[in-house]
Amino acid sequence: MLADPPDLPVRHGLADVVAAIRARGVVVVQAPPGTGKTTLVPPAVAAAVRGRVVVTQPRRIAARAAARRLAQLLGEPLGQTVGFSVRGASQTSAATRVEVVTTGVLLRRLQRDPELPGVAAVILDEVHERHLVDDLALALLVDVRAHLREDLVVVAMSATVEAERTAALLGGAEPAPVVAVPGALFPVETVWCPAPARTARTDDRGVTPAFLDHVASTVRRALAERTGDVLVFVPGAGEVDGVARRLGGLDADVRPLHGRLPAGEQDRALTPGTRRRVVVSTAVAESSLTVPGVRLVVDAGLSREPRTDHARGLAGLVTVSVSRASAEQRAGRAGREGPGAAYRCWSAHDHARLVAHPQPEILTADLTAFALELACWGSPQGAGLALLDPPPTAAMAVAHGTLVGLGVVDADGHPTERGRAVSAIPVDPRLGRALLDGAALVGARRAAEVVALLADDARAPGGDLVAVLRALRRGGPQASAWRTQVGRLQASAPGSAPTEGLTDDLAVGLLVALAHPDRLARLRPGGSTYLMTSGTGASLAPGSALVGQPWLAVADADRGAARRDATIRSAAPIDQDLALEAAPALLREDDEVSWSNGTVVARRVRRLGAIELTSVPLRTPSPELVVDALREGLSRDGLALLRWSEAATSLRHRMAFLHRAWGAPWPDVSDAALLTHLEEWLGPDLARVKGARDLGRVDVLQALRRLLPWPEASRLDALAPERLTVPSGSQVRVDYTGDQPVLPVRLQEVFGWRATPRLADGRVPVLLHLLSPAGRPAAVTADLESFWRTGYPQVRAELRGRYPKHAWPDDPLTAAPVRGVRR
Repeated sequence: MLADPPDLPVRHGLADVVAAIRARGVVVVQAPPGTGKTTLVPPAVAAAVRGRVVVTQPRRIAARAAARRLAQLLGEPLGQTVGFSVRGASQTSAATRVEVVTTGVLLRRLQRDPELPGVAAVILDEVHERHLVDDLALALLVDVRAHLREDLVVVAMSATVEAERTAALLGGAEPAPVVAVPGALFPVETVWCPAPARTARTDDRGVTPAFLDHVASTVRRALAERTGDVLVFVPGAGEVDGVARRLGGLDADVRPLHGRLPAGEQDRALTPGTRRRVVVSTAVAESSLTVPGVRLVVDAGLSREPRTDHARGLAGLVTVSVSRASAEQRAGRAGREGPGAAYRCWSAHDHARLVAHPQPEILTADLTAFALELACWGSPQGAGLALLDPPPTAAMAVAHGTLVGLGVVDADGHPTERGRAVSAIPVDPRLGRALLDGAALVGARRAAEVVALLADDARAPGGDLVAVLRALRRGGPQASAWRTQVGRLQASAPGSAPTEGLTDDLAVGLLVALAHPDRLARLRPGGSTYLMTSGTGASLAPGSALVGQPWLAVADADRGAARRDATIRSAAPIDQDLALEAAPALLREDDEVSWSNGTVVARRVRRLGAIELTSVPLRTPSPELVVDALREGLSRDGLALLRWSEAATSLRHRMAFLHRAWGAPWPDVSDAALLTHLEEWLGPDLARVKGARDLGRVDVLQALRRLLPWPEASRLDALAPERLTVPSGSQVRVDYTGDQPVLPVRLQEVFGWRATPRLADGRVPVLLHLLSPAGRPAAVTADLESFWRTGYPQVRAELRGRYPKHAWPDDPLTAAPVRGVRR
């Protein structure tokens, strides 16, 4: 085949690839989709090395298709020179030289034996998709080459221009060689097909039926306007089925294509027939699959990406707009065999606003399984590994906490014996825990059935997982793959007798609770919504058969963007006893003291996570809890709950002034500070407080005096006197409520006062409010000497006619001060 290779663009770069692996043992092949790298690079590498070549694909469907294509070119059946291994299926033999596997299968082999005996080379395909497992596999292979197998050939194949980053990691001290192969696509015309006005693409339930109608009508338009088969891109399996149903009656074969389909139906979608085909696919056909005969692409412009809400403890796939890079790859599918067209279900204006590239999964996905892989590899937190992007610290902390809660890693992040057992099961660690622990409670077979159901993210109308289980047992399109998965999982489950008398409903609920104890939910009193143990509210879709169940074990709930509660997508009923059995680590008993309606309420509460189970009054709460409750009440209702006498208010203002003027040791007496240090000044009084009435009896003046610094407090009256004696002999109260102390005094009483009085050892001048005989402000000054020279003549001119009985001397500095009336 290499002597006379198919006419694919990558054939011109094969010699460079072989030269690079012979010289360095590593190489990055950069080639767009459709150039034939998956078809020709593996046999070229196999011809250059001794031993088996393992080729990874991100999805099972792509692994099987790539192996079948290569075997056909060799004229051999699968399992001879070329074979494949995916979860639940394998066709290989001792003669196999090229084995196509999913990246997950490679990770399992690396964890079992990092030296990969018998393997001469590993080819990582589609590394540009930046799936979490692909990033991890690349990092582990770099580690293996550095410490165990210098002879192991590693080839990374990418479809994007970011190949240099991969080359830098793969090459170690010196970047790996990059072999770039240009594409050879035919012209592809873009046809903009935005949805009708006011047609929403998505809502709370996902992609709207109206938008799926638009996608289907665009497919019919493309079939009518042009020739060739049609490849339709929608975000998920549900939308694939929805669009396929809407295309009933077409004079064409409508073929769904997604990862949940049986292998036979996947093969039918990838095989040309006697009539035109419409292949309705998820992103599996974006870059890692070749669909022959396609000249038209209809793109809904949506994709599913992992997102994790760490605050709510929810993770899952969300529907988002496709990136520009993904849209270009999808469109390119129409130009592989001849000129084609891409019908995009959005406008050119919307296209300009799309993000350039999808985010790497390591930045957005749930990292629990990733963190367990790192722990089993011996690199907790990924220390020392060549990862393209470091995992987010917060996400790794949440993942570590989850793993510790499952008992699969210790506090330092090292795997326990149980953790290694869970890691060997090819499902999420939560599901692995549910399988191992649940087998003893419901039996190995039934535990495997439920875990297989959860691993495939099964959905049902109303979210009733028990209904899905019963449907699969009866048979149907998904039953065969599910049974295969059940058999594999059952082999990993410990054999034991199940608990007697547990119905299917409760068995499913128990397994879900073992996997997701943080999503146990109880119906809120008097309502139709639920509270989960994580503290997140949740609600069922209208019409669900589960509405009204007292307890639910929630398998999947979306993040509820812009909504108060999450929406439960799949769940099963459970009772309280089983909930407690599944989540003993979440059960706790606490003494709680709170401020409610002006009263200190003390009680002993038993909770499962955030769900309150029981509550009894507490007669002797701890003083610390009482202080916290009073702080809560005073923070919410204000310090006005205390009875502030005039003397207490005055003392507080004087202390605040000295704190502003001096700082330490004079204390901060703002509301925030007084609440923070509540026990320091109210401490002796708090033990007697049971409610607002008791707070009103507290002697606040005496309490504030506890904050006065000694011995400095002995100078309080000198630094911040309550009253100042003015030249007339009157003692006038100083107002400390503002930023600067104010002395309001009638102008005639300060005749002869040359300089402005100063407080706080001369640091702060008093602001004089000089009043008219009627007590109204006539002037405001902090510079009395300047006022007598420049301000007083104007005030005298304005007021002496109005107040002729009062003294208005020409020279106020030599005039005698007057209390009352004097001409």
